[in-house]
Amino acid sequence: MKTQDDPTAGDAVPADGGPAVHRRPGRKPDPGRDAEILDAALQVLAEVGYAGMTMNAVAARAKAGKGTFYRRWPSKAELVLDAVGHMKRSQVDLERLPDTGTLRGDILALFKPASVEEGEYQLTIMAGLASMLSQDRGFAEAANDAIVEPWADANRVLLGRAIRRGEIGASADVETLAQIIPSIAAYRALIQRKPFDRDFLVSIIDGVLLPAVRP
Repeated sequence: MKTQDDPTAGDAVPADGGPAVHRRPGRKPDPGRDAEILDAALQVLAEVGYAGMTMNAVAARAKAGKGTFYRRWPSKAELVLDAVGHMKRSQVDLERLPDTGTLRGDILALFKPASVEEGEYQLTIMAGLASMLSQDRGFAEAANDAIVEPWADANRVLLGRAIRRGEIGASADVETLAQIIPSIAAYRALIQRKPFDRDFLVSIIDGVLLPAVRP
């Protein structure tokens, strides 16, 4: 049973007994230290799954002071969302996006194949996220921000660049196009539990994205 004093509870419960408040992850006050905590959260999530994961276990793994830890992440769900977002943001560098001269080449160059072990690790983490969302769909928008938006941001830049060099029309729906690949990747990981490999990426680029931007 969740209580206001239970640091492992999935929701932050107001003191007046009202409905649980789903707070979105906020700005990180200490990026360096937070990264260590978020990495620890990913490790614990991968090892024991969402149901077995506890805030205490993550705090102990990261050797984090509990007072600061629980103020920063008042619920396990928010910690998981921040951790998954941290993992996704670390996979793409918006300051150093590839510039191959073509939209197809740029998007392919974004892809960095993972080792078998790393791929399995990431799928295990995404399975934990899927378990969390199955228990509380109130975090769906925050989950989208964590797993889709980092890659959509990169695609917006690449699509804008393609428009400026005349490769695609200025009327292209950049917002929708930018979300196609990361949304399919999220579905593949969360629902199908399959890795997003290069062959599958090529099929989406050539079969969906590029036909959508052709005159």
